[in-house]
Amino acid sequence: MTRLGQIVLPHVEAHPGKSGVFALRSGRDAFAARVTLADTAERTLDVQYYIWRNDISGTLLLQALRRAAARGVQVRLLLDDNSTSGLDHIFRALDSLPNFDVRLFNPFHLRRWRILNLHDFTRLNRRMHNKSFTADNQVTIVGGRNVGDQYFGVAKDMAFVDLDALAIGPVVADVSTDFNRYWNSRSAFPVEQILPPVDAPGISAIAAAALEVERRPAAVAFTQSIAESEFVASLRADTLPLEWAMAEVVSDDPAKVLGRARRKELMWPRLERILRSPVNELQLISAYFVPGKAGVRAFAAMARRGVKITVVTNSLEATDVAAVHSGYARRRKQLLESGVALFEMKRVSSAPVRKLRKRGNSASSLHAKTFSVDGARVFIGSFNFDPRSARLNTEMGLIIDSPALARSVADTLERSLPHDAYEVRLDAAGRLHWLEHVDGKDVVHDREPGAGFWLRIVIAVLSLLPIEWLL
Repeated sequence: MTRLGQIVLPHVEAHPGKSGVFALRSGRDAFAARVTLADTAERTLDVQYYIWRNDISGTLLLQALRRAAARGVQVRLLLDDNSTSGLDHIFRALDSLPNFDVRLFNPFHLRRWRILNLHDFTRLNRRMHNKSFTADNQVTIVGGRNVGDQYFGVAKDMAFVDLDALAIGPVVADVSTDFNRYWNSRSAFPVEQILPPVDAPGISAIAAAALEVERRPAAVAFTQSIAESEFVASLRADTLPLEWAMAEVVSDDPAKVLGRARRKELMWPRLERILRSPVNELQLISAYFVPGKAGVRAFAAMARRGVKITVVTNSLEATDVAAVHSGYARRRKQLLESGVALFEMKRVSSAPVRKLRKRGNSASSLHAKTFSVDGARVFIGSFNFDPRSARLNTEMGLIIDSPALARSVADTLERSLPHDAYEVRLDAAGRLHWLEHVDGKDVVHDREPGAGFWLRIVIAVLSLLPIEWLL
């Protein structure tokens, strides 16, 4: 039995049938958990992500995977190909190492000039958005975070509110099974079938570049803060306060990206049944929220039954995808008229929005995807509540029957919303306005705060176009 197995087994035996879950709210704790698992694993590491940045955290985590492979751990890295531009040589080099296998999901045929793949738009528009990290089939991390500095709190000019779940127990086997069906799916290709080999000097150059990143002052400071954190101390001492509950993996059939998955094999119908079931309260947090006509009708029906509905999403100043915001904005007034409480997170990044978007990073303050039903059941995963997640991309997550986790979602909202979000309301004339609490006073904005004239015009125009199905 592996070291992780020895640690996990007594806890699992003491809670038969249940899984132990810990919510990873801090980006640095989320990174520390992944690196600790990579450095502790003895047999396998199964890693699946939509985005993997070639920055400090991305490099450090790849180094942790490389160290694991070097001591005999079988590492399998499955990446969606949408965000791997410029990284082909790195992943091909890693794949050439013993015990390290890399596969690309739904790959681009033309590697250098990817825009030329537009003739295959129908296929390439569908992506693998899943995120999971599983060590020795004993411990897993599932949630909303990709791999990159903004997700783990490395960069000072970017800040994300995000959420992962670390889990042990029966649910881990289900995550491993789900990983296997993606790894073996028709859309997952070994990189050796797609990319040219990297010669020995090239591999040495990649290793040297990674070492240079590790030695940067920012990387050293980040690593030191992780090593000294209370979370890591709890993790190593096996004193992490786990919530024991029934937990279920929900995910899409990977055939979804080929347009061949049957409805019963999709994630959305299962989530939809849960979302429509509240008796008293529904709290939904999503970086991107595009409910569409059907969603507005469903929320209105719930509100008429007396269900209290709270939706938290990004404000226009915070979102990194203006088109998606347009899909939400066109439904905003209807939602408010139906009795839904809307809150829009402020942008907390200190860098100018234009600078961050030019660099390909998000200025967003919210990236989490979670909901709580009746203070008893919680979803944590990759699913954005928009048509893209429902119909195009593959997604995954955990449904956890836990009043304690549900209460923690409610408590977090209660503490953070007055300071970190605008409350959207309708005035007596039915016009939108945004209420902001500043130093104990209420400030009312009669147009979207933090957004310039031309950006508001763009959103207004986009909201009129028939593009909601793409968002």
